[in-house]
Amino acid sequence: MAVLAVIADLIDGFATVLTPENLAFAAIGVLLGTFVGVLPGIGPALTIALLLPITFNFEEPTGAFIMFAGIYFGGMYGGSTTSILLNTPGESASVATAIEGHEMAKRGRAGPALASAAIGSFVAGTIGILLLTFLAEPVADLAVQLQPPDYFALTVLAFVSVTALVGSSLTRGMLSLFLGLFIGLIGIDQVSGASRLTFGVNQLNNGVDIVLVAVGLFAVGEALYVASRLRHTGEDEILAVEGAKTLSREDFRRSWRPWLRGTALGFPFGAMPTGGAEIPTFLSYATERRLARGKAKEEFGKGAIEGVAGPEAANNAAFTGVLVPLLTIGIPTSATAAILIAAFQIFDLQPGPQLFEQEPDLVWALIASLYVGNVMLLALNLPLVRLWVKVLEIPRELLTAAILVFATLGVYSVSGSVTEVLIMYVIGVLGFFMRRFDFPVAPVILGAILGPLMEAQFRRTLLVSDGDFGAFLERPFAVVLFVLAILALVVPVAVSSVRRVRGLGEED
Repeated sequence: MAVLAVIADLIDGFATVLTPENLAFAAIGVLLGTFVGVLPGIGPALTIALLLPITFNFEEPTGAFIMFAGIYFGGMYGGSTTSILLNTPGESASVATAIEGHEMAKRGRAGPALASAAIGSFVAGTIGILLLTFLAEPVADLAVQLQPPDYFALTVLAFVSVTALVGSSLTRGMLSLFLGLFIGLIGIDQVSGASRLTFGVNQLNNGVDIVLVAVGLFAVGEALYVASRLRHTGEDEILAVEGAKTLSREDFRRSWRPWLRGTALGFPFGAMPTGGAEIPTFLSYATERRLARGKAKEEFGKGAIEGVAGPEAANNAAFTGVLVPLLTIGIPTSATAAILIAAFQIFDLQPGPQLFEQEPDLVWALIASLYVGNVMLLALNLPLVRLWVKVLEIPRELLTAAILVFATLGVYSVSGSVTEVLIMYVIGVLGFFMRRFDFPVAPVILGAILGPLMEAQFRRTLLVSDGDFGAFLERPFAVVLFVLAILALVVPVAVSSVRRVRGLGEED
């Protein structure tokens, strides 16, 4: 009966999405997401951050989220195009795709590489959305039973795992996280009424709007970083898409198993509170390399299609899995998911277990739009490969100026405040220096969004327990999460230490 209820809700969602207006939003999202995602160094997080101010003009949130769903998938597909043709991944999760994809392009096989990435994304996305459809509501029902200590432990796990697994240094990741927590604490304390960290600026009493943080870090910071490197880097060679743009029978035979294996690796990693797509994409690449036989084994490192099919499927499946903790418990486990949280907040909505009860029409329309957007991606993007190659030829100077202008006008049109525009640029300068000195940006946005939630659950736990810190360890679920958080901190350090010791041993 539960399955039939889910199917009925999904049919209602399709009824909402398959209207001319909402189909147009889905198509705009897919095309816009792919267009911006194709541009070097720009991923779905930056794309959605740039478009957040536009959503203030939407009377109903459904159209906005249908468009964001299209941008979400389109941005991921666009990143694979850049990785294959330009060897410039838009996000760290696309690095594994670039390893073999660019080698295939250099050998004149860019078409099959792009086709394998597109079809793999479609297969992984479809399977991931099916799993999301049937898992989301049961997980939300379980999440209703979570207590404040559980939510506090979940935020700790999300912070620690994302910080430990993103970026090149745990120290840099932690500093980025503390910066995000600092931003999240700015404003009037809801309990005491005291003004915190406002430095006498009245506009900061209500806190720093998450839209300013998102646009500043992802749009302004990235644009300034690209501008700073214009004179130091030559023009990258854009490889042509020649010959067949579809998969041959042999290419398909070599791709379909990696698609399924990549999906099996990607979705569980994305659905866990630790989230992220970096680990499953590299695991998929390592798995395919280990399983390669014959011709495929010889081609690895020189352009093996398995090295494109597996990681790209894992990437897409992981991003779909990220929506499970986002929609069911309100925990974003990636930068893009954190931006989507900001979009929910614009409409005074809080993702979590209550969302399925309070806004079922919106939730199921969003899930149904994922199916529609996934089909649109496959139908539109394979024939438009040459158009996306032309997009890569846009001069970096023009692109940088356009991002800054669009970000400035977007924020000012929403707030009408020069002060908030200046705050956005201050955050953007911080984002520039973070990119310049290799500090990860994702922990900042997660800290700014989840910091207030973490503080509220911490205070609520102490209030109920009359100040007893032992209350955090009374819930078995919370204890398990704290243990996982400790492991997420310790394991990467231990692994790097072992590698360092082995390296020294080999040198001796």
